[in-house]
Amino acid sequence: MLLSLALVLQLLDFSPVQSYSLKAFHKESSVETDNSTEQDYFSVSAIIERANKNVDQTLDESTVLFGDIAEYTGFQNADPCISRGCKWSKHKKGKVYVPYSISNQYSIREKQIIQGALYSFANTTCIRFIPRYRQQDYLHIKSESGCYSFVGRRGGEQVVSLQRFGCVYHGVVQHELLHALGFKHEQTRSDRDVHVRILYQNIIHGSTKLGMEHNFQKFQTNNLGTPYDYNSIMHYGRYAFSKNTEPTIIPIPNNNVAIGRATEMSRVDFQRVNKLYCG
Repeated sequence: MLLSLALVLQLLDFSPVQSYSLKAFHKESSVETDNSTEQDYFSVSAIIERANKNVDQTLDESTVLFGDIAEYTGFQNADPCISRGCKWSKHKKGKVYVPYSISNQYSIREKQIIQGALYSFANTTCIRFIPRYRQQDYLHIKSESGCYSFVGRRGGEQVVSLQRFGCVYHGVVQHELLHALGFKHEQTRSDRDVHVRILYQNIIHGSTKLGMEHNFQKFQTNNLGTPYDYNSIMHYGRYAFSKNTEPTIIPIPNNNVAIGRATEMSRVDFQRVNKLYCG
């Protein structure tokens, strides 16, 4: 069924600028069970994994790890994020202004999708993404190889890569913006072993460059008093980085709970932004 869907999409010449049409098409055509790979195909995590499949993990001064997180290689000056905790500053009136610029690489429609995701934070949080004027620290949204972002405020020009024809979806943009605000992937939470089981035997393995085990590393995280969220836009899908089409992540104790299928931010995702920045 998944193969037939992929063929139909190819014949119809679907592209990322048709993200909402893809979402509707998926809803209308899904007839599989809750754990089918078809329903996972259109999730944010699956889209990012496909877009980053052939990305060279080493960039000019950074490397892409954990699926779509950029990190400095260590050859440049000390990370300014260390001294200020990686958070964007809160202004006196309670708003957090995050300057951004969008590359002219994108079409008008692609820019509209990106801006829609930027503005979605203003509805329920204190975050305000604003066009850059002369601010020193800002997000530069551009089409590089794949979808990726640094975690938190890094200082100066901070690239958020949204490759055309692969990453320009509302949910993918929200996902990368959450990284830029300081959030990691849900399944890397310090308490994840209570909620999911990682099946390492099914994960693509190999050398440092080819192996994908590092994408499932667990961190000591500040969970902000929020529950583990299977519906978070930051959660990997059940088959993420699978070498054999078998699951790499299963929820526990109920293995049949849907995970990693978000196409947009969940209620808990927004709640966490508020707890970190707006309280």
